[in-house]
Amino acid sequence: MEWLDLIRLLHVLGACVLIGTGAGIAFFMLMANRTAAPVNIAHTASIVVVADMIFTATAAVAQPITGTALAWGLGWSFSEGWLVLSLVLYVFIGAFWLPVVLIQIKMRNEAIYAMTAGIPLTAKYTRLYRIWFACGFPAFIAIIVLLWLMVTRPQIVL
Repeated sequence: MEWLDLIRLLHVLGACVLIGTGAGIAFFMLMANRTAAPVNIAHTASIVVVADMIFTATAAVAQPITGTALAWGLGWSFSEGWLVLSLVLYVFIGAFWLPVVLIQIKMRNEAIYAMTAGIPLTAKYTRLYRIWFACGFPAFIAIIVLLWLMVTRPQIVL
């Protein structure tokens, strides 16, 4: 296996981890939230925060590194439209993901508070959940478009 094949494999694996972990986290948080049980949400959110730190953060750091190495190795210009748009979308996705990580930590803490106090979820939790939920849509759409750009590399004139 040539080094470029390894870089390509790592880049594709990173993309799979990003979308797979993101979709999995969203699913489990949605299902936990539907129970409205602070104990379920606290447990799920605790695992989600760890998963985001281990998997999503690692892949998020690796993607620009492997992408740059791949573009350089294949001789692609960093001014190619699809590549520029991919980078813009990557930053856009990150602008949603970073706050979501902090929101997940706050949601976990609110659920733990409600659980230990023996009370229902607070209004603060509900507000955080709504923001978390709303952030998912633009980020998910953007990552689908980014994956499409990565696979098809269309001719885009900027």
